[in-house]
Amino acid sequence: MSTSATRAITLEYVKTIGIVNNGTNGRGFANPYDTAISKDGRIFVLNRCDPARFTAIRVGVCNLDEDYLGEFGKGGGTGDGQFIWPVAMDFDSQERLYITDERTHRITVFDTDGNFIDKWGDFGSGDGQLDGPAGIAIDPADSVYVADQHNNRIQKFDTNGGYLLQWGREGDGDGQFNLPWGVAVDADSNVYVADWGNDRIQKFDSQGKFIASYGEPGQGEGQFHRPAGVAVDPEGYIYVADWGNERVQVLAPDGSFQLILRGQATLSKWAEEYFLSNPEEKKERDLSNLTPPLPDHLQTPYHVSSQTEPYFWGPVSVTLDREGRLYVAETNRHRFQVYQKR
Repeated sequence: MSTSATRAITLEYVKTIGIVNNGTNGRGFANPYDTAISKDGRIFVLNRCDPARFTAIRVGVCNLDEDYLGEFGKGGGTGDGQFIWPVAMDFDSQERLYITDERTHRITVFDTDGNFIDKWGDFGSGDGQLDGPAGIAIDPADSVYVADQHNNRIQKFDTNGGYLLQWGREGDGDGQFNLPWGVAVDADSNVYVADWGNDRIQKFDSQGKFIASYGEPGQGEGQFHRPAGVAVDPEGYIYVADWGNERVQVLAPDGSFQLILRGQATLSKWAEEYFLSNPEEKKERDLSNLTPPLPDHLQTPYHVSSQTEPYFWGPVSVTLDREGRLYVAETNRHRFQVYQKR
């Protein structure tokens, strides 16, 4: 991966996929927290849900043409293939899907057909133990990095859950964390951590040696408020789900600011089909102002995004596919938006 030169990039809006799912299964999403893309282009969507609808926790599978292909996993339990508070997921080189659960303090593994393979992890603060595992990323050598959230550290495992090493402790210095959340790896196996409580992204080598820190608290360019997700493309550009600022930011390989996305959502095919079957709701929608002006005291990122339907609202994760497309999961609008890097 070459990072010696930085070019200006753009991200072109492609489409939105999603609709709120009012049941416990079937087409649609319920508070999606993460996406993962298989080698054949299928899109796996992790539905976290809210406590009142825990039975809808599952992984839904669709494609870019918006065909709904099925689902697997089940909410509300600790049995094989079940979840309580799932957070993030990633594929290894064999297309096994690893999913973290911050309530059961473990990682569950499936194949791409949704068959349960394995689970590992137990609660604690010792080597290899977990307390609220959040982000997960798997490098080209199949090393598994987990954001051990409440232990304020990153742990490295093999694909069977064998403990390899760890780094970090609570604090705001270099290599320290305050509730680390998202994790990503680049082509050189460097590790990027969305340091949620410290409003920054930290970069390490594969052995946990600190390399750099990007960002600071704020709402300006290159500043963050509770960053939740991070991804890195083959050129080294860094994509950040700036959750608290209701936006996505892109940094150049050297960490300098590149661009901001607020969101450009349009109706998904699923939503269009719903409105064709429910014309009275389409009529009400057409009468609504989905981008209303707001008074000065409601000009916070949260209030603006919650009232402006095309914008991101709760952008909790960012994922890249092999074609340079960016997927932004919006937990509050039960959808994800897709952008193409140019």
